[in-house]
Amino acid sequence: MDVDVNNNTQREAITFSATGSEYFRIWIVNLLLSIVTLGIYSAWAKVRRNRYFYSSTHLAGSSFEYHGNPIAILKGRITALVLIAGYNIAFQISPLIGFVMLILMMAVLPWLVWKSLQFKLYNTSYRGIRFGFGGTAREAYKYFLLLPILNTFTAGLLTPFLHQRVKRFQHTQSRFGTSHFSFDASVGSFYKTYLLFFALLLGGFIVLIAFVFGSVFAAFASNAGAAAKAGSIFGAIAALYAWAFIVLPLFLTMIQNLIWNHTRLQQHQFQSQLTWGRSTFIMLTNLVGIVITLGLFTPFAHVRWLKYRLQATSLLAQGSLDEFVAATGEQVSATGEGMVDLLDFDLSL
Repeated sequence: MDVDVNNNTQREAITFSATGSEYFRIWIVNLLLSIVTLGIYSAWAKVRRNRYFYSSTHLAGSSFEYHGNPIAILKGRITALVLIAGYNIAFQISPLIGFVMLILMMAVLPWLVWKSLQFKLYNTSYRGIRFGFGGTAREAYKYFLLLPILNTFTAGLLTPFLHQRVKRFQHTQSRFGTSHFSFDASVGSFYKTYLLFFALLLGGFIVLIAFVFGSVFAAFASNAGAAAKAGSIFGAIAALYAWAFIVLPLFLTMIQNLIWNHTRLQQHQFQSQLTWGRSTFIMLTNLVGIVITLGLFTPFAHVRWLKYRLQATSLLAQGSLDEFVAATGEQVSATGEGMVDLLDFDLSL
């Protein structure tokens, strides 16, 4: 997308001052205390982590703040655990009862996701002004239950449409103070992104199968030893995984650029400039670092990827950023946040 830039535009780059070494100290303490307390400290760990990352994110000379209450998050997680435990117990008593519990949990999940979005934004502020999320439970059920069910009957063909509708719901219902965000990416642009990704993925697979698997067939046809046969099979499978890993960063790059290049806050437009090559390099080196260090590189990898994504994003300001007005709002329950955390949903893309 060509982002609108004129003589009155002032580019405000997002900067991220967090470092891997600083976050490692936070991460290791959070991990150890969460283990010692059987997970109870995880709520405080999340608040501590978010406060560090938010305060390290800067825009136009000011940083963001996180106001989440660990007690509220802990209560939300306990509620979520009770729901999940109830499902497991019900399934052990009777598969039919367990199935009914599963249906009930699916029925309540869109409401929990909606409340999670409200909680995340309400507890985020910039220059003393809090963000917020509106929308209705009815819309949440439409985008997080009805459309996903319909998508299953189309063998996933509605996935780009669903993705566009979810992002439109998230962005247009988000606000900064009293000012709402807008989102104008079309369904067609999402389909183009998905089609390009799958065309490259499948095209690469076809080429690899034609050439790499040829060596496998040759090894078996020539009655090679067991080691040679196993090596050829392993090499072929590794080549397929390597290609998928190379193409995945392209999809993540295109999606972030598509979403944020079509997002505005009043007259101010966002711009994302991720590149495939840099994304692939960071993800590949992060993976190597995590494997070599048996997981100890994880906090460094997290900071590297987050820093690149944030610093590739900027705000094209049309006028002053001091004109926003704070909105009144009520404290939001963390129950939805707890369930989304436990189910490991990622609502960022």
